[in-house]
Amino acid sequence: MSRRTAATHVNTSAFRDEASSSSARETPVMPDWIIEPLTSPDEIDAILAIEEASFTNPWTRQMYLAEIQKTDVSFFLLARDASRRAVGFCSFWRVLDELHINNLAVRSEHRRQGVASALLARVLADGVGLGAKSATLEVRRSNEGALRLYERFGFSVAGVRRGYYTKPVEDALVLRLADLETPVALC
Repeated sequence: MSRRTAATHVNTSAFRDEASSSSARETPVMPDWIIEPLTSPDEIDAILAIEEASFTNPWTRQMYLAEIQKTDVSFFLLARDASRRAVGFCSFWRVLDELHINNLAVRSEHRRQGVASALLARVLADGVGLGAKSATLEVRRSNEGALRLYERFGFSVAGVRRGYYTKPVEDALVLRLADLETPVALC
């Protein structure tokens, strides 16, 4: 699979959050997202803005610039709205036959609108195209929203990394999706 694969236009109606769709009032139509690879180091600013707003210990510009040079292992996807503004991103590695999701984040005003689901679906599909058979990631034990997202995609807890996160210190749950070839029905 080429590092610069085409953009994917994702209608997020399949990714509606059960809590929001079960409310008594009418569920608003969810916007479509454009999911596409990072094509230039100049786009790292968009990732950094989302990263810094989302994480207490964000990656630095230097870390991202180093990652973007590892074109055989390291990949980045951006989620854009209709006006082409970056609203989310995911960085991941493909090492041998395993996909490792490093960071997945969405601008706060776009959370719970299907952006993370659209990104994750594309990452897993790209991983299969790259030859990955399984996927792993770490997530803060307290990040209930992320845990629900990953569970919907079939991830399960495979272990714990004690004190993995800082600011504040917290354990990471290691999640694993053992079989990328078997599609998971989304709620």
